[in-house]
Amino acid sequence: MTESDTIRPQLDRWKARSFAVGAISLVLGFVGMHTFSDPVQFHRSFLFAFIFWMSFPLGCISILMLHNLTGGWWGHPIRRFLEAGTRTFWLMAVLFVVNLLAMSKLYPWTQGTDKPWYLNRGFFTLRAAIYFTIWLLIAYFLNKWSAQQDRATDSREATRFSVYLEAMAGPAVILWGIAVTFSSVDWVMSLEPHWFSTIYGMIFMMVSTLAAMCFVLFILRRFSDREPISTAVTAAQFNDLGNLVLAFLMLWAYLSFDQFLIIWAGNTKDEIPWYMSRANGGWTAVAVALIVLHFALPFFLLLQRRMKRRLRALSALAAMILVMALVDVYWLVVPAWSKQGPQLHITDLLAVLGIGGLWLGLYFMELAKRPLLPLHDPRFEGQGVLEHEHGD
Repeated sequence: MTESDTIRPQLDRWKARSFAVGAISLVLGFVGMHTFSDPVQFHRSFLFAFIFWMSFPLGCISILMLHNLTGGWWGHPIRRFLEAGTRTFWLMAVLFVVNLLAMSKLYPWTQGTDKPWYLNRGFFTLRAAIYFTIWLLIAYFLNKWSAQQDRATDSREATRFSVYLEAMAGPAVILWGIAVTFSSVDWVMSLEPHWFSTIYGMIFMMVSTLAAMCFVLFILRRFSDREPISTAVTAAQFNDLGNLVLAFLMLWAYLSFDQFLIIWAGNTKDEIPWYMSRANGGWTAVAVALIVLHFALPFFLLLQRRMKRRLRALSALAAMILVMALVDVYWLVVPAWSKQGPQLHITDLLAVLGIGGLWLGLYFMELAKRPLLPLHDPRFEGQGVLEHEHGD
């Protein structure tokens, strides 16, 4: 049986179900916005869900650039899964228009601020357009040269596209980092415009990269027992992917703690309230849960070599980290307007399911367009034999 016979029908089913869940959830959210809920609350829920799902294409593009810079056999089984994620940026750009239309309901600086030269509607919209342009252009060339490499007729032509990808990765990762930093400041930090942190953008870089890596691992597990994945992926590659999750997890924890330590040591009235509102009341339990379930437990488990070499166990752990990534984004965003503690609304669930359904539907549609493994990449040619021989 061909790859199309075994995998494409399943992707089509997932795509249809995801689009259905997404469309129904968003329709219910919009219809109920004036009937069962405060319109302001709906837009707050929409922003929170948007930030969470935006982390997946952002993370996918960062891991792709990391692989193009460093190489390694670990990128072979997940490259197509990452590329499909990068081809969803246009959907997130369209959905972001909802946030622009509700700007006055979300951001207090629209009512007046001491930073009018930066925090104003026109400049905010222009910056968002620049961010999406950067991400869309990087994703375009990553996918264009990868597709051309698949169609290469000889090794010389295939090598040329590998050189293109490697040469672009360095400058592109800098532009990506700048765009992620400023977008996190604009879209999330400015919810509390008097607070600031120089590490904030880097935290969002790690949130995105860790979430995308765990998502890809979870999806990879769904195809690990089917061709062509079943004969192309080894235990050694699982181990490498698990080590990457561990590295990203440690970086996220380091940056989060570093920000807390700096603000705690400075003890200034402009910075402390941000942590006070996230460590008191009902948010205390959320903060403790993040420490235990988003770092301590996964860190301990990922130190076990057996855990990283078994994709079933590794994907289960990745799923847990994904759930905690959602909680992490909730903890970063929602206290801006809910100081006393979490106040879960039906619109939170509808927004997460709505945006997530649309994003996953598009993701599965894009994943079905290309072979699940890259073709003719000289970085993988011949190397697979050695990995298979020594994988166990």
